[in-house]
Amino acid sequence: MTRKVLIVDDDKEVRDALGQTLDIAGLHPILASAFIAAKDHITPQFEGVIISDMMMPGRDGFHLLEYVQQVDADLPVILLTGQGDVPTAVKALDAGAYAFLEKPCGPRDLMAVVEKALTARDEIIRSREMMRDLQQGDAASRMLIGTSELAKAMRNRVRAVAKSRAEVVVTGEPGAGTSKVAEVIHLLSAAARDPFVKRAGAALSVDALEQAITAADTGTLFIDEVGSLPMASQFYLAEQLDSGIKARVIAGSTHDLDGEVGAGRFHGDLFYRLDLMRLRIPPIRERSEDIPILFRHFVGQACEQANLPMPNITADVTGRLMEQDWSGNARALMNAAMRFAMGLSEVEPSETIGLNAQIAQIEKSLIVDALRRCNGQATETAKLLQLPRKTFYDKLSKHGLRAEDFRRM
Repeated sequence: MTRKVLIVDDDKEVRDALGQTLDIAGLHPILASAFIAAKDHITPQFEGVIISDMMMPGRDGFHLLEYVQQVDADLPVILLTGQGDVPTAVKALDAGAYAFLEKPCGPRDLMAVVEKALTARDEIIRSREMMRDLQQGDAASRMLIGTSELAKAMRNRVRAVAKSRAEVVVTGEPGAGTSKVAEVIHLLSAAARDPFVKRAGAALSVDALEQAITAADTGTLFIDEVGSLPMASQFYLAEQLDSGIKARVIAGSTHDLDGEVGAGRFHGDLFYRLDLMRLRIPPIRERSEDIPILFRHFVGQACEQANLPMPNITADVTGRLMEQDWSGNARALMNAAMRFAMGLSEVEPSETIGLNAQIAQIEKSLIVDALRRCNGQATETAKLLQLPRKTFYDKLSKHGLRAEDFRRM
């Protein structure tokens, strides 16, 4: 998450005090005494948020807000106001301000608003990166969404597998998207202009399998849930692969094929013939940082298809999304996004607390305990937990904790 905060205030004492508060909280304050000094930082690429005094000589906070709206309407601006400026600040909210705070504002109120604004900015930046990949990248970038290291590794593996004509086994939990990955492999291969034929394994009799192989021709035949192939079809496919068919076969499975072979339910020779290359799709609970991006992508798709306005996806919504295990993976997340887009339901946690949520609760309790033992001193707490400073503050933000709340007077 980005940690930059641009502070614009002509009062040096106020400016320095705000900067100190943010620095203690692990953020990176950038201090500017006027609009002209802040202007160079205000770009669509700025990975942070802005805090500006409303009333300043010359170009005031309203002028700064108007300028930001022209440069990047998604760049959050938090306005600081005196009591007499509140009506003007309310007007500024209508003009696009993210929030306003009355002066003097305490550290708790300040950090609550700043952290939410930073989370919103971080999601916007990551979404833009994703959109650039979708528009400029190959099929892997366009169709396999995510910015996590696991997502990047999966895309690279897909690209490597696509270069070969060898058979592939794509594995993943239910809802992970084995058919989509198979299609991407096809689109990135030399046979991209040839047919991509998809068939359910359970429906493939010998005759149906023969027809599917013929239809795929020199393209790709994807057999979904290959473990469900009737045994006669398994023998037939093994014979065809040994004799050399023109089509490339990609097999998808949400089950343990090795175990099926061991139990005698899957033809061993066929398994080893198909398993020349293997690709595992990581479940989204292993790459939870991709959940907000995937959800926003699915909501956007649903809104486009139904001609609906894009709803606001708040930090609270994404927080609840990340608490869940999503045993149905991308398919379950897509269904939730469609309901959210149509206003049919709010995103709620599962009735049963999943493993991720349990781990998060344990992590939060350990951090709280350490904060109490260290009297809310952030640096000492990070050392006690043996966490890098940035990681510690990221975890505070994730769990909605503030170090200063644990300081004893």
